[in-house]
Amino acid sequence: MAGPLCIITGVGDATGSATVRKFISQGYRVAMIARSADRLQALADQHPGAQAYACDISDLHTFETCLTRIEAEMGVPRVLVHNAVSHSFGRFRELDPLEIERNFRVNTTALLVFARFFADKMAASGGGAILATGNTASHRGVPNYALFAPTKAAQRNLCEALARDLGPEGIHVCYLSVDAAIDVTWLGASDAERPSWLVPPADWPHAREDFFAHPDGIAAEIYHFTHQHRTTWSFETTIRPFAEEW
Repeated sequence: MAGPLCIITGVGDATGSATVRKFISQGYRVAMIARSADRLQALADQHPGAQAYACDISDLHTFETCLTRIEAEMGVPRVLVHNAVSHSFGRFRELDPLEIERNFRVNTTALLVFARFFADKMAASGGGAILATGNTASHRGVPNYALFAPTKAAQRNLCEALARDLGPEGIHVCYLSVDAAIDVTWLGASDAERPSWLVPPADWPHAREDFFAHPDGIAAEIYHFTHQHRTTWSFETTIRPFAEEW
């Protein structure tokens, strides 16, 4: 098997797919995990070196079975990217409390399972990197993220604990916060169907595409972050479009 292995969860049509393309372009083999078998297979057909593994990681037993299969077929990874996300948008009175448990399971518990499954093997093979993609919900709670933000805060805290634990073993654990909207189709095909935060304001003075964080740009940062020199590792980086207000 030629080239190191990267495993990516949450391979959708935006950041996940862009990250697959970036790692493939750098000589990696990529194991792609998501629920949509058809989308994954279409991507695998376009990129030799990428393999599709359809899996709902909210089922932790199924997720571990999937990881066992990946290891058997592709080996021990050099990089893990946890891009899968479960989200609920709405105020706490509006949503089913059980949604916070599903969000936590995908965003945080699945990351723990991911890291536990491979950490010792990665350390024994010379180290590597584990990255989770997050957002500013990991730092603040707002009303519409009441059942989402707590799970992203826990995800970030877990990453920090892993970073302190695994760093001396040669495994760089890091958190990439994307403080921006990403133009993803699953949140609506048109501006009229999308949440307000995914629509440029009427007085936006720049090109519409500049309102969004481009998936290829995010993927480039994921690759850079997971390949920092071991004497200059950073734990967390926040990225945002040049015109984003913050």
